[in-house]
Amino acid sequence: MSHTHETAMSLQFENLVREHYQNLYRFALSLSRHPSDAGDLTQQTFALWAEKGHQLRTASKAKSWLFTTLYREFLRSKRRYTRFPHVELSEAEPELPSVDAAHVRTMEASDALSALACLDDHYREPLSLFYLGDHSYKEIADILTVPIGTVMSRLARGKKMLRQALAQGGGNFAQDPIPFSASGGTHE
Repeated sequence: MSHTHETAMSLQFENLVREHYQNLYRFALSLSRHPSDAGDLTQQTFALWAEKGHQLRTASKAKSWLFTTLYREFLRSKRRYTRFPHVELSEAEPELPSVDAAHVRTMEASDALSALACLDDHYREPLSLFYLGDHSYKEIADILTVPIGTVMSRLARGKKMLRQALAQGGGNFAQDPIPFSASGGTHE
């Protein structure tokens, strides 16, 4: 790419920012209701434009692309917040599993992964997709070709089995699958 072409693209980007930043920010603020979140959404939108804007064939559609992109980024961040809400530790304490403090000090990430690896496929797959792959329930259902209710059930049971394994395992995990004992039931 020539220096002249890069300069022209840079000026084009600056003009686009100058022309649309205020209105995009106001739109983001109306969606998020928080100035810092609105600023982040607006910046993310322009970052995406810098990365992908060249793919737009008609320059007159830039404004529409920017607003659509900002809205999609807002929805994506809202879904992520719904899946992973910010909760103060003191508020969540009653829901946290009780684990011996000595075990917590010695537990490594490899222990958690080893415990996960010992779970039956029915539970390990959705847990891995949810926690390690950052997929939604719907995406997991599509990937595993099972109903969304089955995904939710397997995640709940799998989490319970994983907590039990971590509380009891102490880093010594057998290679055999952990039997389902969360409620005395059997595998699905």
